[in-house]
Amino acid sequence: MLYHINPARDALIVVDVQNDFLPGGALPINDGLEVIPVINRLTPLFNHSFFTRDWHPVNHVSFSEYPQYRDGSWPPHCLVDTPGAELHDDLHLPDNPIVINKGTHSNREAYSGFQGTDLETRLRREGVERVFVCGLATDYCVKFTVLDALRSGFQTVLIEDAARGVDHPLGNAAQAVQEMKQKGAQIAQYREMVASLPELMVNEF
Repeated sequence: MLYHINPARDALIVVDVQNDFLPGGALPINDGLEVIPVINRLTPLFNHSFFTRDWHPVNHVSFSEYPQYRDGSWPPHCLVDTPGAELHDDLHLPDNPIVINKGTHSNREAYSGFQGTDLETRLRREGVERVFVCGLATDYCVKFTVLDALRSGFQTVLIEDAARGVDHPLGNAAQAVQEMKQKGAQIAQYREMVASLPELMVNEF
């Protein structure tokens, strides 16, 4: 299936391409860097691009060092105003990037870019009807962002080869993709969007 991007009605949501989720970070996805060149080719296609990031206080509920919180399961990561929380330098941001911070409250988890943020409001304000989602990680923040986009009434497309998963246990990422599909998301590959791309850009990848 080819996807014709409508710049006025479509938006790209890039999930958590942050230093702590990439090799050398606190919670690395081994092949996470592979999403960056794909995302860099996609971003110019959209008038509306949103970049989510975990932006956690030091005592966040998701951190395993706080066992009093039942959700604690991860090492500390993406702490507010630290290098690990920044978007990776190789990610090409538009001139005026819209960055959505999530997980900003110590006692609330937020895997989804919609949870506790104004992302839905911003999308509605821009007249967006369809969202394309990519980034990190397929089986966590990407999945929950896709599911919340569907619940919010947006046509939703996962760009599968512009996402990577934690994939623990093995097969978890593939299972997440199937769950998103079953809930109504379309599953796309970069090359299925070639109808919107200049030929030179397609051939480069």
